[in-house]
Amino acid sequence: MSYHTINFPKTRMRRMRYNDFSRRLMREHRLTVDDLIYPVFVTEDSNQRVPIASMPGIERLSLDLLVEEAYELFSLGIPAIALFPVITPEKKSDLAKEAFNPEGLVQSAVRALKEAVPELGIITDVALDPYTSHGQDGLIDQDGYVLNDETIEVLVKQALSHADAGADIVAPSDMMDGRIGAIRQALEANHHRNTRILAYSAKYASSFYGPFRDAVGSSAALGKANKYNYQMDPANSDEALREIALDLQEGADMIMVKPGMPYLDIIRRAKDEFGVPTFAYQVSGEYAMLKAASINGWLDEKQVVLESLLAFKRAGSDAILTYFAKSVAEWLQD
Repeated sequence: MSYHTINFPKTRMRRMRYNDFSRRLMREHRLTVDDLIYPVFVTEDSNQRVPIASMPGIERLSLDLLVEEAYELFSLGIPAIALFPVITPEKKSDLAKEAFNPEGLVQSAVRALKEAVPELGIITDVALDPYTSHGQDGLIDQDGYVLNDETIEVLVKQALSHADAGADIVAPSDMMDGRIGAIRQALEANHHRNTRILAYSAKYASSFYGPFRDAVGSSAALGKANKYNYQMDPANSDEALREIALDLQEGADMIMVKPGMPYLDIIRRAKDEFGVPTFAYQVSGEYAMLKAASINGWLDEKQVVLESLLAFKRAGSDAILTYFAKSVAEWLQD
């Protein structure tokens, strides 16, 4: 005799779904503004607001306008923003020296934001792709291979320059082996004991990053090259757990799974295995798909975005980087 036959009609699962109040009472997961991190693109000059064609509704903002945006984001209750720079071509180089310039774009943005809205958390991206003339996340040899240990030396300088400027969280997204330990050691040695590290521990060599590369200007530099020899193979799951374990051993405070929606299983495995603060990135390609379908009237933007972010929470995410964060914060206030 089947389970259904034994329990029905004593057990009717639909009873608790009958009214809104009972659905609310048994709801297992909730999305709040506290779960949101807003990625922002900062560019040079002033009074600059540059639309990103492949990410409708998202703009590159000059520093003065970014500070104005930060006030609004903080008033909406968004806990933190993640900074991504758009570097002019003449400042890019094979050695990415602009990445650790104390007066560079990110360093200046951190100082300005901390002076204007000190309570807003500032997360900085530690990676070299916006700064390299070739668009890779690290230094390369004559054959175009990304060098691990040599890249770490530059990443450490970059992370320290961000911490010196006042960044709350540095977020290495490069996927070099051993970079978390090197950055943690340098932060400790330079009295940045409370600077947190958000490690992009499970960052996949995904095809969902295209619009982001357009936004930061690394797409043209990268050309037909790829990042397969340092970002993770989308086919692998166990490998992600090894990467996460290593980063935690080296001193990471939080871990990131990127992209988000196609990798919900990785989020769930990571949370179950390690129980540490686990973040997810709803990346530019995910944003572009949902936004384009909404613009065309094929999907209800508010409903599908809230459902997608709730899926991250259900999978185990503690926080979500999403380009919808500002809209979601406003929706949640309704």
